[in-house]
Amino acid sequence: MRVRLGEALALIACGCVLASVGFSQIAGAQAPARGRAPTAAETGETSKVQQINNWTLGLAGGLPEGTFIRFAAEIARNVNDPAEMRVLPVITQGATDNIKDLLYLKGIDVAITNADVLDYFKNVERIPNIEKRINFISEMAISETHVVVRPEINSFKDLQGKKVSLGAKGAGQSTTGPIVFKRLGVTPEFVYVNNAIALEKMKTGEIDAIVNNGSKPLDLLTKFKNDADFKFLPIPIDRFDEYYIPATLTSQDYPGFIKPGEKVETLGIQTVLAVYNWGRESDRYRRVQRFIERYFDLFEKLHAPPYHPKWKSVNLAANVPGWIRYSVAEEKLKLMSGAKQPAPIETSQARQSRAIRMGGPGDPADQEKLFQQFLEWSKKQGNNKQR
Repeated sequence: MRVRLGEALALIACGCVLASVGFSQIAGAQAPARGRAPTAAETGETSKVQQINNWTLGLAGGLPEGTFIRFAAEIARNVNDPAEMRVLPVITQGATDNIKDLLYLKGIDVAITNADVLDYFKNVERIPNIEKRINFISEMAISETHVVVRPEINSFKDLQGKKVSLGAKGAGQSTTGPIVFKRLGVTPEFVYVNNAIALEKMKTGEIDAIVNNGSKPLDLLTKFKNDADFKFLPIPIDRFDEYYIPATLTSQDYPGFIKPGEKVETLGIQTVLAVYNWGRESDRYRRVQRFIERYFDLFEKLHAPPYHPKWKSVNLAANVPGWIRYSVAEEKLKLMSGAKQPAPIETSQARQSRAIRMGGPGDPADQEKLFQQFLEWSKKQGNNKQR
């Protein structure tokens, strides 16, 4: 009896296994494998996929505490439309890495960067034909170089051998910072720490200074409680070339760092809206073309709140030294000039001169001093070009 019972149980078990195998084979023929969701094509949603992706492109911005990501988000807010355009602002390491993203990262077509970064890729990383592969759409707001130091630091010489944070690797200041210190003959120990964290490390003396590029006022500094008496170091403009212009930081910009009525001279860096030089046969060209058309057509809306006030200083027709304007942007400017009398093409240097003359916060004597400094710097630039 036990033998027969055992044989019966074995047959029942075998039948269950076969039934299970048969069921799984049938189920496998009718449904996706276990653990995999059905694709859009399998559920008949191919047209939706095409519709959503049709006019989508990526815009490389910067770190959350910087101004690049704000400008990227505001561009997206201004040009986006459910049926016409979808721009995806992307948090990145910053200006330097944004050029690499344009070159190598799938889905990134446009980026915000600094004008001096292109020179870095030409002469340091020596990327072949970089100026032909990366073009610009328009200039953007001037970025100021902020050098924040501990209270016992009174000059750049005091930072010899000291720890200076350049933020995350790939940020704009990771290019500008070494240029500044080299021109001033100072060799610090550069470290790469997120500058929001670096400011806290400055309180304990682990870091002596930070360098940060961005359009003033920076949230990084305005939201920082400066109870350790950190301050800005001034940067003299006379040591620097065509990528930089005179700029000032004021007590109105940073009341927690600068005493009322005082100013700190620094460098202004021209910022650009850069683009990969897609050929006309490319699908990416089609997307970028529509983006540029909407960016130019809707640009005046960026002049009103809640957009950043520095949009008002941007001249779409301004040239950027060392850069080539993308063909679509060039064609769009010509169309606009045919439709109405355009503003004269103005270089960043000319615009800065006008801004200084028209003035900002501060008394006329300070503005005149800065303007004379600008004239002297411009004269030197002209002499250098004649050599």
